[in-house]
Amino acid sequence: MSKPVLLLISGSLRKGSYNRMLLAEAARAFGEAEMVEADLALPLYDGDLEEAEGVPEKVQDLAAQIKSADAIVIGAPEYNKGITGVLKNALDWVSRVPGGAFRDKPTVVISASAGRTGGETAQFMTLSCLTQLQARLVPGTAVLIAGAPDAFDADGRLKDEMSRKLLAERMARLRSELA
Repeated sequence: MSKPVLLLISGSLRKGSYNRMLLAEAARAFGEAEMVEADLALPLYDGDLEEAEGVPEKVQDLAAQIKSADAIVIGAPEYNKGITGVLKNALDWVSRVPGGAFRDKPTVVISASAGRTGGETAQFMTLSCLTQLQARLVPGTAVLIAGAPDAFDADGRLKDEMSRKLLAERMARLRSELA
């Protein structure tokens, strides 16, 4: 395979989010690839809107990005012990696009959170949604970065060597799925 396409999906819209930082670290650990960042600034899912106007173009673009990616890494932040509305909304919308965008797509979910569990509940909920969408979830030890405000240095790099090693192992496993 030539240069693989790695799609990075952040469940946070905030530019300086910890999950965006973690996704940047994952991209570095993954190695040479065409990196594509998904845009989840989508309208709220509304069946009436879908019926009246069809699936919005931005959702169709996201589904096309998912379909064309060789591998996907999702940064799943945890808000109030659950999946973010932004991420859940995107998954719901993409499920409405014919063709099963996530079907058999090698996918890893990672999380960074200010809390002490590192986003464990959000990660579990995201994995559950992706199972329904038939993503090929790449097994491995969960990457859960707790205390995220203190986990990254001024350049947005993970400080903890064990976290960097664990993330590198997950990305190596994801890359091996493409061989």
